[in-house]
Amino acid sequence: MKLSAFNFDLPEELISLYPTKHRDESRLMVINKRTEKIEHLQFKDIINYFGDGDVMVFNNTKVFPARLYGNKEKTGARIEVFLLRELNKEQNLWDVLVDPARKIRIGNKLYFGDNEELVAEVIDNTTSRGRTLRFLYDAPYEDFKKLLFKLGETPLPKFINREIQDSDTERYQTIYAKHEGAVAAPTAGMHFSRELMKRLEIIGVNFAEITLHAGLGNFRKVDVEDLTKHKVDSEKIFIDNEATKIVNDAKDKKKNICAVGTTVMRTLETSVSTDGYLKVYEGWTNKFIFPPYDFGVANSMVSNFHLPYSTLLMMVSAFGGYDLMKHAYKEAIKEKYRFGTYGDAMLILDF
Repeated sequence: MKLSAFNFDLPEELISLYPTKHRDESRLMVINKRTEKIEHLQFKDIINYFGDGDVMVFNNTKVFPARLYGNKEKTGARIEVFLLRELNKEQNLWDVLVDPARKIRIGNKLYFGDNEELVAEVIDNTTSRGRTLRFLYDAPYEDFKKLLFKLGETPLPKFINREIQDSDTERYQTIYAKHEGAVAAPTAGMHFSRELMKRLEIIGVNFAEITLHAGLGNFRKVDVEDLTKHKVDSEKIFIDNEATKIVNDAKDKKKNICAVGTTVMRTLETSVSTDGYLKVYEGWTNKFIFPPYDFGVANSMVSNFHLPYSTLLMMVSAFGGYDLMKHAYKEAIKEKYRFGTYGDAMLILDF
């Protein structure tokens, strides 16, 4: 597949800037891969497609307030610092992106907070945009982390072009988020409310949880036409015994398995045996899925409507089928579905 195959005209007004009032009341497009039937429903109607013994796999990563604004020593220039990952707890070392990158050199100090409560020193230039910062803070680690997160803000993607609001802290997060480490939310899971999950539980749907700490690679531009040459950023994943048991039991009983989001699908496909069973895994994944691709674990998936050229659109097209997804996206634009992080959802069924 070529990059140009994933372009389409998306009217700007369809990129959602705000979530729906209630999580489970966003719209849901249901696409049956086998019959090619398309239905237009509300997200809470997802309950009608699953039953006793079926499994939904969720990504329980938790987004942290990764975007900071500071000032450069001497010049006072405003610098945006995006925390990517913690490198060393003892030394308060973080892998970050800075903007504007050209203004930052090794040895520069950055000051954060109205009273310059936090100071960081640039100690390494790893890439043209990436840096390693050492935060100069002497108090206990817990106090440092608390201050760092107090000064940070919810890292909404740049295409949500508005001021961050207090409500974003809660809404740019799933209700089952547990393990801190993501700078991008697993957006498909944000449609699940407590009430909907309780109702799914009552009808016998089982939940399995994996962890993938989603990084900025989800929004990174693909700049090669030949997709086989594109490299994605590595992300940390965890698949424990309990998750593998729930998924593999469902496999044995011929039950349906739904991957809630592209991060879940990527995690499952990173650690699947040749006969389609999930294996325990802790490590990194840089798996890039695009058509054609044979999926081994899930036979359904939930996903938002993604932007042109995105790797997320490529993965959804691999699962749903390129032609069918192209048709579904045309339908979504015609029916004015909301696109992006705070947008509507689709459920693709392969059963």
